Amino acid sequence: MILALTANGPGEFAGWVRPLLAEVYARAPETDVRLFCVPDDYATGHEADVARALFPRAHVYPPREYVRFALGRSPADMPAHVDRVQYLGGDLMHAARVHNRLGGIATSYKFSRRSYRELFARVFAVDEPNRRQLERWGTPDERISVVGNLVIDAALAEASGAYGDPPSDAARDGIIILPGSRKHEVANLYPFFVAVAVVLRRRLGDVPIAFGRSPFTTDAELDAALRAGGAPRAYGAPAHLCEGGNAIRSGEFRFALVRATMRAAVAARLAISIPGTKLIELAAIGVASICCLPFNSPELAVINGPLQYVGRLPVIGASLKRAAAVAVAKRFRYFAQPNIDAGRELIPELSGTLFPARVAAVAAERYGDADWCARTGNELRERYTAHAGAAKRMSAALLESV
Repeated sequence: MILALTANGPGEFAGWVRPLLAEVYARAPETDVRLFCVPDDYATGHEADVARALFPRAHVYPPREYVRFALGRSPADMPAHVDRVQYLGGDLMHAARVHNRLGGIATSYKFSRRSYRELFARVFAVDEPNRRQLERWGTPDERISVVGNLVIDAALAEASGAYGDPPSDAARDGIIILPGSRKHEVANLYPFFVAVAVVLRRRLGDVPIAFGRSPFTTDAELDAALRAGGAPRAYGAPAHLCEGGNAIRSGEFRFALVRATMRAAVAARLAISIPGTKLIELAAIGVASICCLPFNSPELAVINGPLQYVGRLPVIGASLKRAAAVAVAKRFRYFAQPNIDAGRELIPELSGTLFPARVAAVAAERYGDADWCARTGNELRERYTAHAGAAKRMSAALLESV
């Protein structure tokens, strides 16, 4: 079977592509996989390299090669036809374009639109609310299959070492901080959270404090961001990489920097993370967390839709984007997915203009309540237990004879 996948940024690759492909290869090692990394504002530019390293048997096409293919030029190794095209991130139009050029049965995960109701023979849903959402988007009910959240499998696999990562005690019974992997997050949130870590170190003494780094960020990019200290309103602390990229140093303070985040996080008592995939991964492995969404410089963030391009207008763009981003954020009751799913605040959320000392104070208070950390971690884990096995269910459907 030839299976074509479209994906975009780090969250989709780590949370969707990684567990699904691992299961596809486990079930059918002979599968010919064609992974198209599509252009996207959320992408880091390193997705193709990470994919090749983890799945050397796959044919991986970086955004530049995909664009040439989409415009009609095929690489020499491109097959004339594939059996399936599976959407796993990016704009849906890219999956439609791959299907238009290579044929096969087209399927999607989590997303669709009314204009694609005839294109996708099946849409795999995360849960029942997602099923209802797909129906509102025009997907016929008989074409929807609820398989679960692939992110849960990704987290459990990484935490257990299934991707080849060694165990880590860097955050054992301590705090792990996850600043993000997108370019603006690396540039501004790493320095911000270093400042948080410095305050925590002064308050908590020898309690282990570690940072989880993204495989989609190079040492050079991260070191440059740490040395720059972030935008003025990021209130970050200057720092630098040391020990071959395995630690961050800010003045007299050193913090471990781990590459397999969930491998270290599973032993932590508390995590601090921005909204996104990582909060779901932390929930899956039963680690209590604090969600931080700084709006110190919202004009620097990547935002879906036209607002991203408004911010590029000369002179007034940044101000317009900042005001619009703050206005849109006020519409949301919660930003952390576990809270959204539960309909209540399972984990604390800090948003708005944030200062490192404030975040550190909340983190120190929660860390000191070991019972709350354990109780919350167990509740989070139980909430997502039923999703485990999503990759098995979805891969079984994809590998059915066509």
